[in-house]
Amino acid sequence: MHTDTLLPGVMVSLAELLDMRHRLSEVQLFSSALRRSPLIGLHHSKLRGRGVDFDQVRVYQAGDDVRNIDWRVTARTQEPHTKLFHEERERPVFLLIEQSPRLFFGSGQCFKSVLAAQTAALFGWAALAHNDRIGGLVFDDSHCTEVRPRRSKQSLLQLLGRLVKANQALAAPDATEVAGDGLGLALRRAREVLRPGSLVLVICDERTLLDSGEQQCALLARHCDLILLPLSDPLDHALPAAGLLRFADAHARLELDTGDAELRQTWRERGEARRQRWQRMAQKLGVLLLPLSTQRDLIEQLREHTLPQHAGQQA
Repeated sequence: MHTDTLLPGVMVSLAELLDMRHRLSEVQLFSSALRRSPLIGLHHSKLRGRGVDFDQVRVYQAGDDVRNIDWRVTARTQEPHTKLFHEERERPVFLLIEQSPRLFFGSGQCFKSVLAAQTAALFGWAALAHNDRIGGLVFDDSHCTEVRPRRSKQSLLQLLGRLVKANQALAAPDATEVAGDGLGLALRRAREVLRPGSLVLVICDERTLLDSGEQQCALLARHCDLILLPLSDPLDHALPAAGLLRFADAHARLELDTGDAELRQTWRERGEARRQRWQRMAQKLGVLLLPLSTQRDLIEQLREHTLPQHAGQQA
């Protein structure tokens, strides 16, 4: 599909995802000396399984761990010396990005599939700028395609290329949602390939979460840091009283009588139940939850989640 035929907000091009790197200055996603952000602390906290790098050797002092004594230097100098280490700052950042037919919808500024792609690109460029390894996988309800984490611009470009291909395939006449647990499969694959201490960002439709997905999130959160970014559209949570609405694709048709107050109430309750399920899981696992909507600009929403500057300084 040629990029000049793409409808803005409906499908993405590689050029659009490449341009997301120019928006990094609009929001601080990773910690820095001067500003705080939703991800602050993740690179400075005691991460499970994080590695350490050798820094230097100095004279042994009371309270030093005897296991870190450098016996070669001690023997040469006839004075006890100990090795000092610093935390390894580079680590894998792994993006799980859904591109299934259920995301090919939007009543706000863009389709949910486009919002997912933009979010992945923004965090991918931020991770690369932070000197982290970047990788991920793009998934739908039945399969996924994977890019192993590397500290390489080519790795991110490869991931974005696969993301664009999956995104544009959603417009194909034969694209249809199938029964499956793509999120559960993607999370299981992430557990297989990622080392402890990795940062995993889950970018998916709010409606994708099933019991198996919750179980896989719990298992992954034992050894990795998680950021959950469920995507929704205003119509996922409330229907307008607009009479009879008809929805159709190449395979099915649906009619909703939005004049039915009971139907609208049930719709709202189901939307709220989905939202609360994500909140409960994030709270239980102690992970960051950043819900995103097609109704507003991505950068504006991420700014709302950014912590005040003084909050991190008090920690």
